[in-house]
Amino acid sequence: MTSTTGRETRHETRIEADPTLPTIRIVREFDAPQARVFRAWIEPELVTQWLGPKDLDLKIETWEVRTGGHYRYASYRDGQEIAAFYGSFHEVRPDTRLVQTFTYEGVPDGVALETALFEPAGEGRTRVTVLSVVDSLEARDAILASGMEHGVVEGYQKLDALLASL
Repeated sequence: MTSTTGRETRHETRIEADPTLPTIRIVREFDAPQARVFRAWIEPELVTQWLGPKDLDLKIETWEVRTGGHYRYASYRDGQEIAAFYGSFHEVRPDTRLVQTFTYEGVPDGVALETALFEPAGEGRTRVTVLSVVDSLEARDAILASGMEHGVVEGYQKLDALLASL
């Protein structure tokens, strides 16, 4: 679903949790072709410009985007580390699919398996669907309660602006 005001197009970010499965599905459309959206998802100098809430800075320590690669990054506010994340890239299929693990260092036993699909949405747009699978409904509910929605929505708004400038 999209709404248009003047020249600005705003796409809705849908965050869905199946009541019977330990999953979170995030669906969002972007006004850019698949290759450009995928590039913004995997190139570290672009990722640091959009991932996470507007009031945090992202610093990537390790970023090896390839099947079998790994990553670690941290979010900072006023020079203080707020949170750090790490994982492995299990499958990198250019422009269409990215499968990775995702772990918040504060909960090292809470590993999510995330699959991001990049699909054409017509008229030069791309629909990204991210499915995160965790080990329990409790873990899923804790993620949802953590404020992740705020970071996802603001990050995607920053990604909109970045994609428009590429």
